[in-house]
Amino acid sequence: MSSAIEAVRFSVLDRSRTREGRPPAEALRDTVALAREAEALGYHRFWVSEHHGVPGVAGSAPTVLAAAVAAATDTIRVGTGGVMLPNHRPLVVAEQFGVLESLFPGRIDMGLGRSVGFTDGVRRALGRDKDDAEDFAAQLRELLGWFRGTSPTGVRARPAEGLSVPPFVLAMGEGARIAAEAGLPMVIGDLRDRDRIRRGIDRYRDRFRPSPWAAEPYVVVSGTVAVARTAEEARRLLVPEAWSMAYARTHGTFPPLPPAEDVERRTMTAKEREFYTSGLTGHIAGTDEQVAQELETLVKETEAQEILVTTSTHDRGALLDSYRRLAGIVNPVGNLPSVGPS
Repeated sequence: MSSAIEAVRFSVLDRSRTREGRPPAEALRDTVALAREAEALGYHRFWVSEHHGVPGVAGSAPTVLAAAVAAATDTIRVGTGGVMLPNHRPLVVAEQFGVLESLFPGRIDMGLGRSVGFTDGVRRALGRDKDDAEDFAAQLRELLGWFRGTSPTGVRARPAEGLSVPPFVLAMGEGARIAAEAGLPMVIGDLRDRDRIRRGIDRYRDRFRPSPWAAEPYVVVSGTVAVARTAEEARRLLVPEAWSMAYARTHGTFPPLPPAEDVERRTMTAKEREFYTSGLTGHIAGTDEQVAQELETLVKETEAQEILVTTSTHDRGALLDSYRRLAGIVNPVGNLPSVGPS
C-alpha cells in the first residue's frame, strides 16, 4: 500500500438501493447488515442517504435509518450523506441529530445537502420547489445556530443545544463555496469528472474560513469503487447502476437495480445505450492491484483526507466481496489519521 493511501480514511455511503424482485424493506435491512460488515472491516464511518418517491431507493428517512445503523453497531461513526436541508425546517433537523447524538454520543455525523425533490411531483408533495435550494446557506447557518443556542427566536433546540455533531456539506455546484465560507468539511463527487472535482476542491481550499467546526479544510471525495478477482467481474458490478441511471435519464424515474445478466441481454435505444455506456466509465474498478494504483492516483491528485465509497449493485455477495477486497487494500483499521474532523 502506498504512503498516499495510508494517510487517508475510507468510509461507506449506502443508498439502500432496491433490487428487482425484492421488497424495499430488504434494502433497508441490507443497509444495516452492510454497516455491521463495514465496522468489522475497519471503515471509518457509515452514511445513509435521503431520497423521496424513488422506486430504486428505500432510504427516505435518513435520520431514522441512521438510528437503526447506530443501534446495530458499536464503534463506527454513523451519519447522513445527506439530509437534504431545503426539504426540512432546520430546527427539526437539529432536534433529530440532537436525539441521535444523545443516544450514540461521539459517533454521529451530520452530512447536509442542498438538493430538493427529484421530480416536480415529489417537490410538490414536500411543499418545496427548485428555488428553495438557493436558500441553503441561510438554512445551514440557522441549523448550526440551533446547536450553539444563537437563534433570535429565543427558542432552544432540545436536546441539540450544546452538543457537537460534526457537520459536512455535500458540494454540488455552489456547495463548495458555501462549505468554504461556513468553515465546514466538504464532500464532493463523482469520480467520472475528475476535472470538476479538482476545480471544486481548489475553490473550497482557496476560500476556506476557519470556524468552530473546522480549523482547516477537510475534503472527502465520494464515488464508486468496485474490486473483484478480475477486471471483468469488477466491471459487471457497475452494470446494474449504469442501466438504472440510463433508464432514469430517458424515462424520468429511477428504477430498482436489475441483475447484470439481464441488462446485458436487453435491447437498448441509441440514447439509452449512450447513457449506459457513459455510466460504466470513469469509476474506479478492477482487480486489487488495479484499484490500489487508481486510488493512489486519486489521492495524489485531490489530496483528499477521506474517500467515501458509494458502490451499489444487484449482487449483494459480490458487493460485500468488493468491500472486503477494498479493506484489504487500504487496511483502514490501522489507517486512521489523528487529525481533522472525527
